[in-house]
Amino acid sequence: MASRRASKRKRTEQKEEAEESKKQQVKKEVEVNESSKKSPVVVFAHGAGAPSTSDWMIRWKEMLSKELNAAEVVTFDYPYMSGGKRRAPPKAEKLVDFHSDIVKEVSAKYPGHPLILAGKSMGSRVSCMIAANGVGASAIVCLGYPLKGAKGATRDELLLQLDVPVMFVQGSKDGLCPLEKLEAVRKKMKCANELYVIDGGDHSFKIGKKHLQLAESTQEEAEKLAVHAIATFVSNHVKEGCFSTT
Repeated sequence: MASRRASKRKRTEQKEEAEESKKQQVKKEVEVNESSKKSPVVVFAHGAGAPSTSDWMIRWKEMLSKELNAAEVVTFDYPYMSGGKRRAPPKAEKLVDFHSDIVKEVSAKYPGHPLILAGKSMGSRVSCMIAANGVGASAIVCLGYPLKGAKGATRDELLLQLDVPVMFVQGSKDGLCPLEKLEAVRKKMKCANELYVIDGGDHSFKIGKKHLQLAESTQEEAEKLAVHAIATFVSNHVKEGCFSTT
């Protein structure tokens, strides 16, 4: 009799263990699925002078994809770049509709994923314009933002309108964005924003050989540190929406 009770108890324990194991497996699968849904999708716009197929864009696309663990980093060419002919870019405002259509297509393809708008120089300005129009972006990444206008004026009106967290990456020797002017603008912005400076970098973050030697660093190392800073910013702020800097 005692042997039968012990056998029954053992079968009950084995059944409970099997059920618990199944529950844990289901929980893990749910966590994996939820984690996958939270992977950001990035729409990455090129600058005025080079298309999405340039070495610079390809390199940064790969770095952003890896560091952000992105569902996808989508690049594209503005219409004036099509056909393989190099033409002068139109005003940034005239690129908004085309860029917006790309963003809408990507958002429809990845529902529920945080949307990151990234851009190089002019592409970062257009990204900010689209974010200001309320497309539901979680964050903006500006790579070499052209704060200085053609006639030397500080183009800050757009930045002051934004209610989306913004990450700036600038070269310390970028003539199109004097750092002291950017710092002044950042203090007036409504939303969270950060600045990462690539020491010695120009508008495309290129660092001179002598500077690299003195810093005992490489171009690759400098850019990887910048991308890591971007990933940290996105991780910290992508779920929080608009908030004030401290």
